[in-house]
Amino acid sequence: MATSDGQRNCQILAGVIGVMALTLFNISACATRGDAKDNAEVTRNVHALLAQHAELGAPNRIHVQTLDHVVYLTGIVSEGEMRSTAGDVALTAPGVARVVNTIEVSK
Repeated sequence: MATSDGQRNCQILAGVIGVMALTLFNISACATRGDAKDNAEVTRNVHALLAQHAELGAPNRIHVQTLDHVVYLTGIVSEGEMRSTAGDVALTAPGVARVVNTIEVSK
């Protein structure tokens, strides 16, 4: 059975929200005060680098979470190349040990 673009977008959004919820749960359950500060700094570093790439901005939506120096990228971009670029850029940020890229491509 075929799904409409609206249904697909709802499914993608539900998946993104689920991943973000699990990530937030893990951060709150496992992070100590020092770790949370380090992870927040890594997240800020990744955000700063992503902001230098105008093609990754609106209408794309990229969310960044960090746990134990592992960066989790979620959200939606309009092209597959943008997904790869976001992952590559995040990996270059100071303090990043690994990137888990689950960004969805809308087209």
